[in-house]
This record gives sequence, structure tokens and C-alpha cells, in this order.
Amino acid sequence: MPLTTVETPADSDGVSLSHGLKQRHLSMIALGGVIGAGLFVGSGAGITAAGPSIVIAYTLSGLLVMLVMRMLGEMSAAYPSSGSFSSHAERAIGPWAGFTAGWAFWVLLCTAVGLEGIGAAQIVHGWLPGTPEWAWVALFMVVFCGTNLAAVKNFGEFEFWFAALKVGAITLFLVLGVLALAGVLPGTDSPGGSNLTELLPNGGEGLVIGLLASVFAYGGLETVTIAAAESQDPVRGVARAVRTAMWRIAVFYVGSMAVIVALVPWDSPQVVEDGPYVAALDRLGIPGAGQLMNVVVLVALLSAMNANVYGASRIGYSLVERGQGPKWLGRVSGGVPRVAVLASSVFGFLCVLLSYWRPDDVFAWLLNMIGAVILVVWIFIAVSQLRLRRRLERETPEKLTVRMWAFPWLTWVALAGMAAVFVLMAREPDTRVQLYSTGAMTLALAAVGYAWQRARERR
Repeated sequence: MPLTTVETPADSDGVSLSHGLKQRHLSMIALGGVIGAGLFVGSGAGITAAGPSIVIAYTLSGLLVMLVMRMLGEMSAAYPSSGSFSSHAERAIGPWAGFTAGWAFWVLLCTAVGLEGIGAAQIVHGWLPGTPEWAWVALFMVVFCGTNLAAVKNFGEFEFWFAALKVGAITLFLVLGVLALAGVLPGTDSPGGSNLTELLPNGGEGLVIGLLASVFAYGGLETVTIAAAESQDPVRGVARAVRTAMWRIAVFYVGSMAVIVALVPWDSPQVVEDGPYVAALDRLGIPGAGQLMNVVVLVALLSAMNANVYGASRIGYSLVERGQGPKWLGRVSGGVPRVAVLASSVFGFLCVLLSYWRPDDVFAWLLNMIGAVILVVWIFIAVSQLRLRRRLERETPEKLTVRMWAFPWLTWVALAGMAAVFVLMAREPDTRVQLYSTGAMTLALAAVGYAWQRARERR
């Protein structure tokens, strides 16, 4: 029988951590967290597959993400914790669930740190071809490990300015794109609706591929609920971030996809070769568009590295605080879980080394293993919210400062949407391996977590 009374770990979680993040840090982390390198580059493959219907794909997946964020916001405002959804899963379902969700997400974040480091190094290597890529990865790792080893406000400052640059870049892109479409941008003729004549050029199969690509482009939104535990006013910070999630997703993701497919033919080779944003800026005749977007993508990658080292260290710390990891990993000094920061950075750098040593087997296996982790986390979030909402209404209704819309119906709708994504992944050869690999890792973690839980119960 799962343990459902885990008040002590969740309430004490984060007590040893500092509260150095200000509201402006949290607001910008929430704003910039939705703008990742996947949006700037990875969306090209989705556009090529789905054509103009990529706007529908991003809208559907965006609606799902909004529901997930609302559920997570409800729980995080009621129970602020650096463990975020992992703590909520433990409280609602049992320690095995918190163990499974937390360690799966830790592996995802650490691997992502390595991938982002490789991507950032490739960009800098393109500017300075005489320098080795591994040296740039090592430099980035040292910088962001050092940043996160210091006070949490340093992480907040880095993310504040990174997010400001990303938000500024995509806002400028949207303004230029809208002006061009309206026919008022000097030196540019409006394409009108000439690029939108065929909504589904590759049929429903293309839309499915675009939908799967768009779902995983939304990763990173969870960081704000992790960071909120170290802010000066966690409840207010989470509430504000969640309430503004809808317009941020609509403007940055759906809005930019709409502008791109209206400006550039969906089947243009440049969309994949150079990236959709570069293709659109070139169409507008913006000089140096490619290098300009390389700078923006580099900023997005470095921002993601910084945020993922932070997120992995806090998730790891939270797990240890709740007795679900080695005690040495939870040591805190100066208000920072420095051992967890080092461990997360080392694991990330190990992923980089694997990409050089064993790119065809071990590294490929690792990438497949984390391919669908975010969906697993979302399912834990939805199930936890279903169970915790009733408890909150019964025991502490005053903690419900953020409420899930149309509960419980929209929670069930979200779960149905996640199940549909799993089915679509199982249909596609490219994503089927990821689905099975992630499933195997999740089952293994669940088995270990359940065995640990039973052992603790017996003690």
C-alpha cells in the first residue's frame, strides 16, 4: 500500500537552501524558459513534415502543455518544493512514484546538458574552426558548474539576461514578420496567402510527425516550479508564472510558427538546412541573418545548460532530502547543494565523452532512453493532481491559490492527450524505439523505487 502521508519531506524540502531568487528572476525564467534551441532549430523538421498545419500541431500540443502547467502550478503553489513534481508524486501516489519521476528527470536534464554543450560548441567552432569542440564544451561546463556552485542569485542573474536576450530576439522577429506580411516593411513584398494554399501537404501522417516534434519542443517549462522554492515568495511566483503561461505559449510558439509558414514555402530546403528562423529572415532580406540567429541559438543553448544544471542539482537534492538517494549528494553549503551541482555537471560531461567514444551504441541508447521522459513526468503530474486536489479541498482549501480549470474533467482530457501521444509514438518507427527505451528505464526505476519503499516500510 503506498504511503500517502509524506508531509515532512515535502514541507522540509528546501529549508537548507537559500531564497536568493527575486521576483524579476522568477518572472524572466518563466518567460525565457519556453524559448529553447528546439524552437529555433528543431522546428524545421516539423514544418517540412506538416507544412502549414504545423500551426495546428503547435496549438494542440500547446494546449496540452497549458493544462500540465496549470496542474503543476496548483500543486507547487500549495506545496512549494525544489523537488516539484517529484515531491508531489511522492505525496499523492507514494515514495516509489517520487523516486521514479525524480531520477528519470535527473537523467534527462543531465543528458540534455551534454547535448546542449555539444550544440553550443559546434556553433563556436564554426566561428573559430581552429579550436577543438571538446575544449568549448569543457569551458561551458566549467562556467555553468561554477555559476551554480555559487549563490543561487548568480544562476538567477545569468538566466535573467539570457531570457531577456531570447525574448527580445523572438519579439523582434515577430514584429518584422508581421510588418512584412502586412506589406509595410520597406524593401519587402508581402507573400499574402500564397504559401498557405495547402494546409496538409503530406496528409495526416505529416501532421502526426509535426505534432510529435512540437510536443517535445516545449521542454523546460518545469524549471520555474523548481526555482520557485528558492524565491522570496514561492506561492506568488508560481501563481504568476502559471497564469501567464497561456499567452507566452500562444505568442512565442504558435505565433512564430504562423509567421514562418506564411513567409517561407514549407518545402523550402533552407527551412531544414539553415533553420526556419534564418530562412524567414533571409526572405525578408535581413543582412547577416544566419550569423544573427547563430548568436540567438547559442544564447538559447547556454541558457538551457545553465537551467538544466540548476534543475538537475535541485531535483537530486530533493530526492536525497526525502531519503531517495545517497546522503552525500544532499550536502548543502552556503545555501547551495554543491555536491549535487558537481554530480550533475560530471554526468553531463560524461554524456559528451560518450558522444565521442561510442556515438553509435551507448550514446544513441542514452538518447533513446530519455526520448519520452517528459511524457512520463507529465503523467505523474496529472495523476498526482487528481489525488492531491481532493485532499487539499478537504484538509487545507486555503492553499488552493491556483486552481486547475474545470477539475477533474480537463485533467482527464490531458491524460487522454498524453495517451494519444504515446499511441502516435508507437506508430512511428523513429519514435517507437524512444518510447520502448524510456518505458524500460521507467519500469526499472519504478521497480527499484518500489523495492526501496517496501524495505523502508518494513524498517
